[in-house]
Amino acid sequence: MAYNLVVTTPLPDATASTAHARPPTFGEAFRFWLKLGFISFGGPTGQIAIMHTELVEKKRWIGDERFFHALNYCMLLPGPEAQQLAIYCGWLLHRTWGGLVAGILFVLPSVFILWLLSYVYVTFGAVSWIAAIFYGLKPAVLAIVAAAVLRIGQKVLKNAVMWSLAALAFAAIFFFKAPFPAIMGAAALIGFVGGLRWESIFNVVKGHGGKGLAHGPAVIDDAHAAPAHTKPSMGWSIRVLVTGVALWSLPIVAAGICHGWRGTLAQEGIFFSKAAMVTFGGAYAVLPYVAQQAVEHYGWLSAPQMLDGLGLAETTPGPLIMVLQFVGFLGGWSAPGGLPPLLAATLGAALTTWVTFVPCFIWIFLGAPHIEQLRNQTKLTCALSAVTAAVVGVVLNLAVWFGWHVIVPADQEGVDLFVIGVGVAAFVAMQRFKVDLIPVVFVSGLLGLVYRLVW
Repeated sequence: MAYNLVVTTPLPDATASTAHARPPTFGEAFRFWLKLGFISFGGPTGQIAIMHTELVEKKRWIGDERFFHALNYCMLLPGPEAQQLAIYCGWLLHRTWGGLVAGILFVLPSVFILWLLSYVYVTFGAVSWIAAIFYGLKPAVLAIVAAAVLRIGQKVLKNAVMWSLAALAFAAIFFFKAPFPAIMGAAALIGFVGGLRWESIFNVVKGHGGKGLAHGPAVIDDAHAAPAHTKPSMGWSIRVLVTGVALWSLPIVAAGICHGWRGTLAQEGIFFSKAAMVTFGGAYAVLPYVAQQAVEHYGWLSAPQMLDGLGLAETTPGPLIMVLQFVGFLGGWSAPGGLPPLLAATLGAALTTWVTFVPCFIWIFLGAPHIEQLRNQTKLTCALSAVTAAVVGVVLNLAVWFGWHVIVPADQEGVDLFVIGVGVAAFVAMQRFKVDLIPVVFVSGLLGLVYRLVW
């Protein structure tokens, strides 16, 4: 997804515009990343905006151009771009330990919060009033996904070629069940090749929205020489690759040895490792792939439960891709394989989270030194533009898939008018009146509670 941040800030005084910012100590950075982990609501757009405000405007630890350059290339990687941007910035400031702290603290609060919510869901979900709240969350989530289609589309569908790519992606996944990785790979190839000849058509995703902003000299910006640790090194790359792959695969191997390779834990580790390799375009892009596989192929949860998990993930800080932890939890709970259900669910959630986020550190630590050498390159953004256009079609498929299961539920005849009414109201509130996501989710849950208690 592309992000055009509109940054408004008061004019700096003369001292602020000329004095260099003081490099942060590791302790100062640690406290900032810890705070960010608890306040990073609002999805990737909100999380990136928070980081820009704090790192660029207020603290001046990272310069505008350096920040948006890092963002552009994080969007080219599989995985949650906001968390990867945090890893990148932490690495720029304090090398490997800085990147580790930034990336871990970005997701750690949501890991524990979502585990608790998942436990409440499976334990008390059958209680009428809790079930009623989740009933109200479903139309809100449907509205959020529909809004995501428009939000992404407005940023990238700038010409007939981008519209065509979106339409082809939708047709490929909706009518022909084409594999999600194949769609993303084909789009990237089309964008890269097309950009070599028609760059003006394909280069529609632009992230350097912060150029020229007067925040004063930063600790790390384009005006200064790159820090020594950002230089590429073959030895460093080998160490990152070997260590990262070992850490990534070790829990999967342990699960396979202890509980069998066809057991739920090993299957979750393998499946979500594949998902981590192809999650280009953000969480909304990969959700159709995960939802259809987890629901229809593995049977770890139902489509309504997938919607419930998305609603829970929307209400917690951290990246939206944390919904995969919910899927892993329910997979372990429903098929514990001889373990106590809560233990199997907790191990499933932990394993899913591990294989989802460990690759993010590999991509940044392995690629960031080379990315730092490519700050003047724009050709790869053409591939990103094509991928993002394809994401519009894929997310539209997600909206249709979710909508069918929610508006026409299997346990009743006809359409659900409550879902339609609340979904439309939630969509209008977000699109027309710019109501924040969290209030929309909470009000929808409350309406579901009232509706079920009265009717």
